[in-house]
Amino acid sequence: MSDIPRKMKALVLTGPGEFEIKEVNTPEPGPQEVLVKVAAVAICGSDPAVVEGVKFKGLWPPGYPFIPGHEWAGTVVKSGPNCFRFAEGERVAAEAHKGCGFCRNCMTGRYNLCENYGKLEAGHRHYGFTTQGGYAQYVVAAERAVHAIGDMPFDEATNVDTAATALQAVKRGRVAPGEDICVFGPGAIGLLCFQIGLAAGAARGFVVGRRHRLKLAEQLGAVPIDYEKYGDPVGEIIRLTSGKGVDVAIDCAGAPKTVQQCLAATKKGGRVVCTGFPGMVDFNITDVVMREIDVLGVRADPNTCEEVIPLINNGTIKIRPMLTHHFPLEKFGDALETFIKKLDKAVKVIVEP
Repeated sequence: MSDIPRKMKALVLTGPGEFEIKEVNTPEPGPQEVLVKVAAVAICGSDPAVVEGVKFKGLWPPGYPFIPGHEWAGTVVKSGPNCFRFAEGERVAAEAHKGCGFCRNCMTGRYNLCENYGKLEAGHRHYGFTTQGGYAQYVVAAERAVHAIGDMPFDEATNVDTAATALQAVKRGRVAPGEDICVFGPGAIGLLCFQIGLAAGAARGFVVGRRHRLKLAEQLGAVPIDYEKYGDPVGEIIRLTSGKGVDVAIDCAGAPKTVQQCLAATKKGGRVVCTGFPGMVDFNITDVVMREIDVLGVRADPNTCEEVIPLINNGTIKIRPMLTHHFPLEKFGDALETFIKKLDKAVKVIVEP
């Protein structure tokens, strides 16, 4: 397209905890890549750590300057050589991972665990983490890492990646019809995990949290458990399940304590699914063995974006109630503060380039 500018505005990390809105060169799509005009980007729970540059120093980001952001949606405006999936003008949403395509994990569909992670020369890409992301007016991505969204509003489509990760968590937990599930942490992932769990046939979806996010979970159909009210949320879960515990507990809070609570709230033969980065967690392996508990990790959303998009489009999964704030790119600092501090009942904060 002739109206693609040579320069674009982007959020550029210039050092740990330092960023500017700068004019940079508009990227050019390579083979099997598309250039997308970004309409909206959602702030993810991992973004503050990427911006801070300390927790994952040298990995996320690998260096400076760097453009973060991976939960974006927009319109395809140009295709690189050998592209065939998308035409100009198609509306798409992103996922963060693109594997090398040739290692054993990629060949078996687990490209989120690519054996060539971080090796750009091997073709691996982790957009917004190890390679340039979407907090910009334009972004380049492999065509296999973007997905058609139909008429879905762009701000909702920023949560395709989030919802697909929640679907991966439900799949890893093998949620079956009639089972009870419990989600610890009603952030975006948690709010989506219990919705998808119910869509998969779970009889009840308990959510442990507090304040406005727990209230939103209740409005979306959860059985709310306010840990400030009960003090011991595990005891309340055990009581509500007639002393047995839930079949599947999903930790979306990413704290050692909530992982321990998930284990304590799970029945014999149950499953515990971890979606966050709690670090070292002290728990009793003998108890896990004796109760034959499965403890499972979730890394992103391999092959689940195209499965979750129809569930959003038909209203099975509700994104709109989670979208609480919208900011222009120039106000990224305010957007980030709103997200981190949960100002004005923030849940999902959207940035619009």
